[in-house]
Amino acid sequence: MQAGVSEEFTPSSAAELARFLADNAAGPHRAMLPVGGRTAIRYGLPLTGPATLIPTTSLDAVADYPARDMTITVGAGIRVAELEQLLAAEGQRLPIDIPDATRATLGGAIATNTSGLGRFGHGTFRDYVIGVSAVDGQGRAFSGGGRVVKNVAGYDLCKLLVGSLGTLAVVTEVTLKLRPRPETRAAVWTECPTLETADALLTGLNTSATRPVAIELLNAAALRSLRACGLPSLAESACLLGVFYEGGERETRWQTDTLLAEFRDAAPGACVAFASDDANKQWAELKEFPTAGDDPVTISVSVPPSQVAGILQAAGERGAAAQAHAGNGVVIAHLPDDITTVEQARAAIQPLRKIAEAAGGSLVVWNCDDAWKTPGSVFGDERHWSPWMSRVKAALDPHQTLSPGRLPL
Repeated sequence: MQAGVSEEFTPSSAAELARFLADNAAGPHRAMLPVGGRTAIRYGLPLTGPATLIPTTSLDAVADYPARDMTITVGAGIRVAELEQLLAAEGQRLPIDIPDATRATLGGAIATNTSGLGRFGHGTFRDYVIGVSAVDGQGRAFSGGGRVVKNVAGYDLCKLLVGSLGTLAVVTEVTLKLRPRPETRAAVWTECPTLETADALLTGLNTSATRPVAIELLNAAALRSLRACGLPSLAESACLLGVFYEGGERETRWQTDTLLAEFRDAAPGACVAFASDDANKQWAELKEFPTAGDDPVTISVSVPPSQVAGILQAAGERGAAAQAHAGNGVVIAHLPDDITTVEQARAAIQPLRKIAEAAGGSLVVWNCDDAWKTPGSVFGDERHWSPWMSRVKAALDPHQTLSPGRLPL
């Protein structure tokens, strides 16, 4: 646990939370750490000192679900798996891939801006959070957005709070825009003997007649850690490219047949199509990859999509198991178990960060030993942090009580 826990306060309502934070702002100014399912509690920097935990799991009520309007308003503490089950009963979904859904909460996923392989076709939380209620560090309750999709009033507090790691306010309730559940899912996988082959195939997808919802690139180490059904085994120097489609059965069949035809001349390795249950199992396995295992260091690299193959190669050279959301330029990598010291971690991460930053991207350490963390080691060059971010923090949490130190604000 980051910097220790002094006590725990579980609010039963937003009003109770507001009173608690207002009392704290008026006097002791104790550090507060909002938490949900605690699946990403090690994300970010260590807190500056002991903190009072504020679990939001009791704030899980469904306030409004007009299914015909394709929106839902729910407490931020609802478990993601429970939300998914509720929406599935109406043939709807929130198309954000959140690992460990039985533990993760909606508010926690929003605070970390979690997204996965479906980001290419469906976007991120900033595309789906249309209304939010929260309590700031002074105990002031506020709301932004609304319960209708076309609401455009006021400042966009929804986007501000997404990814803020609980440093600005404690989110208590969220209104989401929803999408219909697809009838089926399908995938095409092809072996890439070299990363140059993968790069060429990714470039070719820009002009494909098909419309993928996810484009995944796995190196051999990542494939070994996955249990996805029926995927080809790979040589150490190879990688595997997967392209996913969603829609009606005829639509997805046409798309996979079309892509197989497009790959026939361009892909020297084997190409295999999967439909329905097989594709769903593969998707489920890939969704869990970012948090799978107990690797000493997990990093996320964001670069232009044209640079993904190079990052995958550099990660593989350091023994990392790497999964790329290739259409978005995001690479998730687990460094090998033999990294046991901060010096070894730095030696593995710094070359990757230099490659990413040279390409106009960034590298963030998602998970590692707290003792290894500094602002520069976790988030990179602090000059990239805007002074406006500190001003927003000062306006909402002037006493620096909410998740102090977790972001370099």
